[in-house]
Amino acid sequence: QVQLVESGGGLVQAGDSLRLSCAASGRTLSSYAMGWFRQAPGKEREFVASISRNAISTYYADSVKGRFTISRDNAKNTVYLQMNSLKPEDTAVYYCAASTATAQRMGALGGNYWGQGTQVTVSS
Repeated sequence: QVQLVESGGGLVQAGDSLRLSCAASGRTLSSYAMGWFRQAPGKEREFVASISRNAISTYYADSVKGRFTISRDNAKNTVYLQMNSLKPEDTAVYYCAASTATAQRMGALGGNYWGQGTQVTVSS
C-alpha cells in the first residue's frame, strides 16, 4: 500500500505556470504507474496524464497535451505535473493516483490509491 500527498496548487492567472508534486510513502513508488486526474465543480473526475514505472512512457489528455508535463523521480518517491499556459478551464482539484495497471490504461481504469487532492484555480 502507498500513501500519496499532493502539494503545489494555488491561485494563478491565465497563462501562468504551476508545478504540482505528489509525495509517496509506504511502498516504493517505482512499483506503480502514476497519474494525475482532476475534478472541476459539477463535473466528473477526468484523466490528465500518466507515466510508466520507468518513466519512459507518458500519456496525456488531449486538453492538456503540449501544455502539461508529467515526470517522476523514483529515488525521491515523487511525481510531478508541470502545468504551463494555464487556462481558466484548468480550474479543478487535482489528484495524484498510483496504479498496479499500466500507465496506458490509467485513463480508463483510474488508480488503486489516491491522494487527497490539491486545488488549482486559474483566473481570467
